[in-house]
Amino acid sequence: MKRIVQLSKNVINQIAAGEVIERPYSVVKELVENSIDAGSTKISIDISNECRNIRVADNGSGIHPDDVILAFSKHATSKISTGEDLYNINTMGFRGEALASIISISKLTCVTRTKDFEYGTKVECENSEVKQSKTGCAIGTIMEIRELFYNLPARLKFLKSSKTEFSYIQEFIQSISLVHPDISFELKNNGKTAVKTTGQKEQLLTINEIFSDETAKNLRPVLMTDKLSNLKIQGFVSTPDYTRASKKDYYMYVNSRIVKCPVFQKAIDTAYKNLTGNFRYPFIVLNIEIPPCDVDVNVHPTKKEVRYKNPNQIFNFIYTAIDSALTSNRIEKESELDIIKTESSDSHNNTLFESKVSEKSVASDSIIQHDEITVPYGENISAIFSDVHKPNLSVIENTKSEHFKNTEIKPVQKSFIQQAEVKEEDIIIGQYKKTYILIEREEGLEIVDQHIAEERYIYEQLKNAKNIDCQLLFISDVIEVSASDIDLLERNKYKLERFGYEIETVSNHEVIFRKVPQLLSKISPKEILSDILEHISGDIDNIEEQILITTSCKAAVKANTYLNHFQMQEIIRNWRTCEKPFTCPHGRPISKIIEHKDIAKFFQRNK
Repeated sequence: MKRIVQLSKNVINQIAAGEVIERPYSVVKELVENSIDAGSTKISIDISNECRNIRVADNGSGIHPDDVILAFSKHATSKISTGEDLYNINTMGFRGEALASIISISKLTCVTRTKDFEYGTKVECENSEVKQSKTGCAIGTIMEIRELFYNLPARLKFLKSSKTEFSYIQEFIQSISLVHPDISFELKNNGKTAVKTTGQKEQLLTINEIFSDETAKNLRPVLMTDKLSNLKIQGFVSTPDYTRASKKDYYMYVNSRIVKCPVFQKAIDTAYKNLTGNFRYPFIVLNIEIPPCDVDVNVHPTKKEVRYKNPNQIFNFIYTAIDSALTSNRIEKESELDIIKTESSDSHNNTLFESKVSEKSVASDSIIQHDEITVPYGENISAIFSDVHKPNLSVIENTKSEHFKNTEIKPVQKSFIQQAEVKEEDIIIGQYKKTYILIEREEGLEIVDQHIAEERYIYEQLKNAKNIDCQLLFISDVIEVSASDIDLLERNKYKLERFGYEIETVSNHEVIFRKVPQLLSKISPKEILSDILEHISGDIDNIEEQILITTSCKAAVKANTYLNHFQMQEIIRNWRTCEKPFTCPHGRPISKIIEHKDIAKFFQRNK
C-alpha cells in the first residue's frame, strides 16, 4: 500500500463537487437558489455549448467586495453561523459548498455589485484559484461558468445528450418559478427562450405562463392554516377530471423548497383515491410552510429530502387541505382569471399574458370565497400512516370530522373559482344515444354521462348515510360460490350488513340473500353477488369502499336507457349537489363542456 499523503485543495474540492454537482442542472440549481436568497426579482439563465456554458444573472443584493474571495472558499456562507442554525434554516442554501465545488470543475467569472458601492467586483476562477479586480456593473450578480467538467473527462462521458441535460434544467426552472411568482425568470438555450415568467406575484398567472390556459382553468385553490402548529399550505390542485399519465406534475414544496417527499405524495394520492381513473394523476402545485425547527432539510447534499418532526400531522394536514378544496358543489370550468392574449408589436410576435377579473362573471355568478381554515391538528394518526404505507381512509374521515368541529373560517380577499349551484339556466336539450344528457349552459354545450352522474350521487348518499334502507327477500335464488368466496363473505359479514346486505351460508358452496339495499331490490341477487365478489376479492384492504362503489354502480341508471325529460332533470339536479362532482367512484369523468366560442369557431361565426 502507498504512503498516506495530504490531497491538494483542488482535488479535495473535486471530490466534494461529485456530491454537490452531479450534472449541469446542479450548477443552475445552486446559482439560482443563491439569486433567490439574495432577494432578486429578476433572474436570467442562459445555456449554451451543450449545457457546459451557464450564465446566471440577477438583480439581487450582490456580494460585498471584501467577501467575494471568501465566498468561493469551502464552507463559507452568510446564511448560518452556528450549529443551532441548522435547525432554523430560512434560506435555500446554507452549507457554503456550491461555489467552491463549481470553481474546481469549471472556469468561472463572477461580476457583482452591492448598492453601497459605485463600482463592482470581478472575480475569475480556474482550478480553484481566485483573482479579484474592480469593474463597472449594475447592482446584482452575474455568474458565468464555462467548460463545465473540463478537467473531469470521465464525468463528461456520463452526461446524457444536451437535449436531455437541458430538459433537467428546464424542469427545475419551471418548478422554482411556480413557487416564486414574484420573481421574473427567463431561461434561454442557445439564445432561444424556453421559459419566461413575468413575476407579477399571481401564482395562477405563472401556471398559465408555463403551462397553458387550459391547465389554469381546471385548477382549484388550496389555502389552509393551523395557527396552533404554525402550519400553512397554499397553491392549486386540479379537478379530478383533469389528469396526467404520470406524477411528473406533482410540484411539492416545503418552505418554498422543491422536495421529493413520500409523506406529501401519499397525502395527495389518498385525497384523490377513487376520484381519478387507474394510472391517472392530478396536477399539483402546493407549498406547505412549516416552522424550520419542525423540519430537517440537512438530510442529503441536494437538499431535496426532508424529515418532519411529526410526519403524521403533516400527512393529515395536507390531505385535509386538498380534500377540502375538492369538496364543494359543482364548479364552473371558467375561472375568475381571464387570460387576455395580446399580440405584441415586435417582430417576433410574442404572446403576452395578463390577468384580468371578468366584471361580467363577478356580477352574474356567485363566487366561492375560498376559506382560510384554522384547524387544531396534532392528534397522532400513526394507525393510518405507518412507514408511509396504506392508510385507513375511514379513520381519516373520522379524524377530519373531529378537526372541523372547531374550525374557524376566514374569507380571503381573492377567489379564483366560480361556484355553480343548481342553476335555473340548465336547459336540458335531450338524450344522445340514450346514454348522454345534453344541456345548454351559459358557457357552452355540456354533455353528461347519465350513469356516471347518478352513480356519483348515489355513492355520496350511501357514504354519508347512517342507515341504509334494506329490502327483505322472502325468496332468493341459491347461489353457488367457491369455498374461498364463502370464507371471504363470512369474514366480511358485518361490513356487508353495514351497507344493507345480509348473506346466509346454506352449505359449503352455496349462499342466499336475506336482505339487499332497497336501491337494488329489482336486480338479480346472483348478479349483485357476482359483482361484489369480483370487486372485493382483489382489494382485501379496501373492502368497504369496494362494496360501496359496487352498490352505487349497480343502482345507477344504465347506459342505453331511455329517460324522459323529468328523469333527466332529476339526475342533473341531484348530481349538481354532489360534493365531488367531477368523476365517478371509479375515476371516470362525468361531464364535458364544449364552449360556445369553439362551436362558433368551427362554423366560422367568430367574426
